[in-house]
Amino acid sequence: MDHDAVRTRISTGELIGRRIDGVDRHLGIPYAAPPFGPRRFRSPEPPEAWSAPRDASAFGPTAPQLPYAGATAEILGSLRIDGEDILTANVWAPVGARSAPVVLWIHGGALERGTAALSLYDGTAFARDGIVFVSINYRLGSEGFSVLDGAPRNLGLQDAAAALRWVHEEIAAFGGDPDRITLMGESAGGALVAALLSRPDTRALVRGGIIQSGPLLASSPARGGRVTRQLAARLGVPATAEAFTALAPDALLEARRAQSAGSSPLGGAPGFALVIDEETLPSSPHEALRDADVPILIGTNTDEYRLWFPPEALTAIRPAKLLLARLALRIPAAAVRAVRTDHPGASTGEVFGQLATDLLLRAPATRAAQARSGTATHLYEFSWPSAVRDLRAAHALEIPFVFDVLADPESLRIAGADAPQSLATTMHDAWVRFIHDGDPGWPAYGAQRTAALFAGSGGDPVVGPQRRTVVVDLLPTPRA
Repeated sequence: MDHDAVRTRISTGELIGRRIDGVDRHLGIPYAAPPFGPRRFRSPEPPEAWSAPRDASAFGPTAPQLPYAGATAEILGSLRIDGEDILTANVWAPVGARSAPVVLWIHGGALERGTAALSLYDGTAFARDGIVFVSINYRLGSEGFSVLDGAPRNLGLQDAAAALRWVHEEIAAFGGDPDRITLMGESAGGALVAALLSRPDTRALVRGGIIQSGPLLASSPARGGRVTRQLAARLGVPATAEAFTALAPDALLEARRAQSAGSSPLGGAPGFALVIDEETLPSSPHEALRDADVPILIGTNTDEYRLWFPPEALTAIRPAKLLLARLALRIPAAAVRAVRTDHPGASTGEVFGQLATDLLLRAPATRAAQARSGTATHLYEFSWPSAVRDLRAAHALEIPFVFDVLADPESLRIAGADAPQSLATTMHDAWVRFIHDGDPGWPAYGAQRTAALFAGSGGDPVVGPQRRTVVVDLLPTPRA
């Protein structure tokens, strides 16, 4: 295996990366200054230049965060790299690339976990297929998404916007075309992609977006700030930038650990959220995406909820809880009946989970596709069932298929050892096609409600009318 050093110069200085099997890798490149000290709870600032060549062979520090807990920790990996220089980018480029298409990957993790350093997000397969692949870290949790008096809103989103501007300005040095950037993200990363596509300033820098299982609703500051107000009360301080700056990041994390114990996507402590804000996110993506004049690839997994609720939690859900959730979330009884029709034999917990999947992810994605009549929107559903912990087609399962890394240890944790390579090849190729020319290989969503179903070990996806539309058409839009 060839591991030669490779030198690349960008505006802030020279980088020394590594050339491995025809791919140049440059890791841990600052796109903004460390957001600590006087920069904490402030908008991102440009990175400082360096004079000596900078080693770019290792990932940068991870944003402050808690590891996954409980059953989720068995499925999703966590990684901690100490240091303050957390706002970094990583680039994989084909050797000799010239004006190649670019994709910017934004990881998920409920806006409070995750890192681009996870091996599941290795960009080699995309570089192998002629794409310059970029991944980033951004501020998470209290550091990135608090709603504080005296602090800008949506700091983690502002980080992602700064990273996108960095890619636009610097990617030519790595062989990428700044006029051919596609955004791509999963879960919270998909929400950030949707938010960047919703802003005119950042949308102007991209040619397309890929949203994998991404929530599309931004909250009002009052609703999105509940987590911050509760944390402040727990810590005995006001919800202000001054008070939070006086607290160490670990103190905020420990308070969040206590606050979120026993929570789920539909109950317990509030989670971090993007909030509507005149400066950083004027409109909620679930509405603003209709005017985003770039192609979008968007979709969900059939059984998203099975990552959020382990089997024992599903078993514990009784009809009374389903009824209370239905009333609180304004879900009509007809939607419950439609889920039971679509999923014969489903337990009460499985009906509850499927409604959560549809309400939070599938219905918003469908409505975004319906509203975007003027620009191509390609809808997909990922349905291959993992046998690990009876996850089926759970949230995040599609990632190792998209990245074509089924042999990676992180993939084995969620997909198992028998995941079909043919499906990974097909799905990865569709994403590559979209990044190259905005067309993944099936018709755009329209009056026929056409979608691609990635379900089996065979070749191409099944392309036809979107499945189970009765339920999504009955569901209300969640409150901001």
